Amino acid sequence: MSNNIIIIDYGVGNLLSISQAVEKCGFKFSITSDEKTISQASHIILPGVGAFGYAMNELKKRNLDKIIIQSAKKGINILGICLGMQLLFNESSEFGSHKGLELVKGEVIPIPSIDSLKNILKIPNIGWYELQETENLELNKKNLLFDISYSKFVYFVHSFMCKPTNTKNILAYYDFSEIKIPAIVKKNNIYGCQFHPEKSGEVGLNIINNFCNFNE
Repeated sequence: MSNNIIIIDYGVGNLLSISQAVEKCGFKFSITSDEKTISQASHIILPGVGAFGYAMNELKKRNLDKIIIQSAKKGINILGICLGMQLLFNESSEFGSHKGLELVKGEVIPIPSIDSLKNILKIPNIGWYELQETENLELNKKNLLFDISYSKFVYFVHSFMCKPTNTKNILAYYDFSEIKIPAIVKKNNIYGCQFHPEKSGEVGLNIINNFCNFNE
């Protein structure tokens, strides 16, 4: 049976470029906010751009927070992208305190604007950075970086960063000055990319392809 890939539409997402990337990888997909359709997914992609609190409110207005949590408990493969990754965590301090989906333990905090050497860092951080794999990376096919052996430069644009409670959830990070920012996280069937794979060329397409190929 072919995978049933759903891209969630809740008014706060980069839907066009993500859908084009999934299509380029050769997969059929649906873009929807319909609860019944999402409940039948084998793979869910949660995009997101903008502010954490507003995005969570939009999910809740459509009752999508509950269906995402239910899907996670059923073992459905879920990929959060950029803000979508941050929404997977317990809470964020962006423009106040906001609860997230609580699928990955941890918090979302501002990227420091000054490092320990008193260098001023430009925030938001926008640009291409190389993924650095951690010892937690799984060496099997259910791995977003499976079979990507060349340089892994991907595109970031963000002002806040995720801080998992359990560092074993971090599969890759990138160096921003001396700060190691989590770039890929995983907890069981839940995955997150802080970067935009849909805007990251061949590396990003291979990451999307790996996710869409995951089986239960």
